[in-house]
Amino acid sequence: MPTKLHLTSTPVIDSGHPKVIEFTKAHSNEMASDTQNAVALYYAVRDSIRYDPYHIDLETKGFKASTTLETKFGWCVPKAVLLTACCRAAGIPARLGFADVKNHLTSKKLRREMNTDIFMWHGYSDIYLQEKWVKATPAFNLSLCEKANIHPLEFDGTEDSIYHEFDKAGNRHMEYVNHHDVFDDLPYEQILDTFAKHYSKALSANTEGDFEQDVASEHRS
Repeated sequence: MPTKLHLTSTPVIDSGHPKVIEFTKAHSNEMASDTQNAVALYYAVRDSIRYDPYHIDLETKGFKASTTLETKFGWCVPKAVLLTACCRAAGIPARLGFADVKNHLTSKKLRREMNTDIFMWHGYSDIYLQEKWVKATPAFNLSLCEKANIHPLEFDGTEDSIYHEFDKAGNRHMEYVNHHDVFDDLPYEQILDTFAKHYSKALSANTEGDFEQDVASEHRS
């Protein structure tokens, strides 16, 4: 069951920030149901915020919902934080969930720098709707999905929205290899510790370029 923590603004899930409130009001309707508003907010976050794993800011500010609205890009965790914050701003209980995934949607450049296709602490939102928790994954924007020939993740507020196992051509897309817990706030120190152990080379490389264009180019080839 949800608690008041699932509606609380925090330093990272800053649902009380003016930018988050403005964005939430622009993409929700006071006359609509929680489910309808959660769905609308999901698509707003999915498609108005570009997925970008090249530019990762591991300072606390880099995870904030308000920061993601300023930059208009983010990787899976900041985008999940933003959706969670928007739900809370709309009065819908929400929290963060995490899993480790084997990611087949990556660029040669990112794979080389990470030296792995296992993405640890992949983030999603866990939203309380119609008396149950429902997973929502707003990471990949529609234009990226179209260029990469993968099925975009849809969300109807009743069923979990998690990564597809295969792309449109039947190739491997995503595999969940480990599930972490759900959290009322961002488990910042745990994420940092894991990244420092496994991704130190990638995080110090300062990857340049446009991830979406790189994926599109490699897909065409």
